[in-house]
Amino acid sequence: MNTVETGAVHRMMGAIGAAVVRRPWWVISAWVLLTITVAALIVGFGRPTEEDVALPGSDGQLGRDLADAHFPGSDDATGQLIFEAGVGRLDDPTNAAAIAAALTEVTDVAHVVSVTPPSVEAGTISADGRIGYATVRLDVGPRSVTPQMSDDIVAAAAPARDADIQTVPGGPLARQGTNTHTSELLGLGVAVIVLVLVFGGLVAAGLPLVTGVLTLVVGVGGIGLAGHLTDLPGVATTLATMIGLGVGIDYALFLVTRYRALLDGGMAVEPAIVATVASSGSAVLFAGGTVMVALAGLAVAQVPILTTLGWTAALVVLVAVAAATTLLPASLTVLGQRINALRVPGLRRGRDNGDSGAFWGRLAARVTRRPAWYAIGSALLLLLLAAPTTALQLGQLDAGDDPPGSSSRVGHDLMAEGFGPGVNAMLSVVVGWDSPVTGADDPRLLTLRQQVAATAGVAAAGPPVVSADGQVATVRVQPTTAASDPATVGTIDALRDIAPDGGQLHVTGAPAIKSDLGERVGDRMPWVIGVVVVVSALLLLFAFRAPVLAVKAAVMNLLSVGAAYGALVAVFVWGWGVELTGLDGPIAVESYVPMMLFALLFGLSMDYEVFLLTAVGESWQRTGDNLLSVRTGLAATGRVITSAALIMVCVFASFVVNPNPVVKMFGLGMAVAITVDATIIRGLLVPATMALLGRANWWRPGTQRDDPPPSSEEILPLSAPSREAFAVGSDPQ
Repeated sequence: MNTVETGAVHRMMGAIGAAVVRRPWWVISAWVLLTITVAALIVGFGRPTEEDVALPGSDGQLGRDLADAHFPGSDDATGQLIFEAGVGRLDDPTNAAAIAAALTEVTDVAHVVSVTPPSVEAGTISADGRIGYATVRLDVGPRSVTPQMSDDIVAAAAPARDADIQTVPGGPLARQGTNTHTSELLGLGVAVIVLVLVFGGLVAAGLPLVTGVLTLVVGVGGIGLAGHLTDLPGVATTLATMIGLGVGIDYALFLVTRYRALLDGGMAVEPAIVATVASSGSAVLFAGGTVMVALAGLAVAQVPILTTLGWTAALVVLVAVAAATTLLPASLTVLGQRINALRVPGLRRGRDNGDSGAFWGRLAARVTRRPAWYAIGSALLLLLLAAPTTALQLGQLDAGDDPPGSSSRVGHDLMAEGFGPGVNAMLSVVVGWDSPVTGADDPRLLTLRQQVAATAGVAAAGPPVVSADGQVATVRVQPTTAASDPATVGTIDALRDIAPDGGQLHVTGAPAIKSDLGERVGDRMPWVIGVVVVVSALLLLFAFRAPVLAVKAAVMNLLSVGAAYGALVAVFVWGWGVELTGLDGPIAVESYVPMMLFALLFGLSMDYEVFLLTAVGESWQRTGDNLLSVRTGLAATGRVITSAALIMVCVFASFVVNPNPVVKMFGLGMAVAITVDATIIRGLLVPATMALLGRANWWRPGTQRDDPPPSSEEILPLSAPSREAFAVGSDPQ
């Protein structure tokens, strides 16, 4: 970045800081009002989610759209009430009477349009008579089904439970909730401990927590409200919560550290705040912008669920940046010197160059004395951690992969036990005819059903259902395998090979669309990787004007992502310690998880790389000694970056306890990647490679090997509390 651009960024952020200092209570009041408004809207209108996956242009989506266009009401939610007899058969007189009484009550529940009772004739009672299900049709779409609706329907079925008949919801009525309170509390608890140890006082530790919590309420709340306008999967708000809590606290941590360092240097309160926003505010702006740009790269995939996860995560990062650069400075203005109040007895003031700095300095000295050995060793270790990625199995998950004992898992297992595994993976063959069919005895319909029933992997094929205009017919198909079984994809492909005479055939249903999703993700993954890597490297080049550093940082990030993928395979595919996550066995990795993880981790990992390089670059500009600069930079940034990474790792890891397997994958993958990035890569590989490269680290086109180091204006301290906060030798008390 040239000097003009650098000055523009600093002037802009300095102007924001000055404006906040002049009107701190206005800023605080605006944030409080915004928070209350969002919270009130959430309480009043809720946060609807939609778990159905849409994939425009895919065969599954074409079939769904065709059916929706010709069968009115087909987009209404249809769930099940699943029954298991405690004694006898469900169709025994006593049990049948209890179920009939229960379904009469269910019919009176709000939003219930119709209830179809279980029967042997309809095939909704198992062969042994123990398990059956009633179909409950609602007058709302799946997105509008609330937990309260499900609870009301299940509660209304009390007469069946009173007769010793187990009653559990199925389908949209049994979706896993998105409650993240346990994970949030765990993450906040660890963050409190780390922040108190870092700052040594409750006030300084409390400010990042307040910023993080408000980021959650405003950012995640706003995302939840957007669910009324567009389809949002439940995992979107959970992932946004995870990211918002991590970056919200981390960004505030860096600003508070910078501000306290300036106060310790003798600067007055208001100038210190303006300087903090100008320098570290620019750091936060760059860090958040890097994450958002990486997430924007997901648009290349042209997969709606990834685009949604990308913009929702980017939105919460944007809120975190805004809170750190406006709300936090306003709070600092009000507190002034009281930022150091409420000291914890026995804890000294947090320092960047205490015992922690000495540890990182000694480590850097050891690594730079034998850089080749450490570079080779750490690279081999990272490759070993990433090695399981070669066995990565992408697939689709269903309720059978949920934790044992959850209502969705119980219902899934009962249905599979009573009717076979394919009952939870129902497909629809949709045919659009060139000319309308003449009736149920139309030879085309008879041939279609015969062809479908004879397809390998089909357990049962229902009678064709014809639209009112005769243009479209659908056949319900039950595969012999579960939705998560790879064999189901083969069944879908075989059905799509059917060529009906005078018609165009599509196969739809959740398993079919998810199969199409996995194929598209595989096709677009190289494009997303290329775009994210190139754009992220360009951002680093923009900040440091050092091509070698930009390329090296991109490679380092690829290694941390590889370690995250390796952890996913080892735990979820191979089953190493999978029971510790709350699951009862190995599962496939959901098809879109690796692509989303790649974009997220590339953005987040870039932050710590830039934090370290900023400090190294400033020392290089002052001394021109590469080895000394590497040692100085690692020692100077050690405490703050380690603390920030520890908070983020603990926040991410706390979401492994979430019941949703996809959330568990995101939590574990992100925690592993940040751990690897903040230890092996930052502590070993980066200093080793920088020692080996020497002056080439800072080479720029048009310069010669023996040219003097670039000026301080040419190395932008974007990404961390800069030299006053990280200066070696400072030891604030």
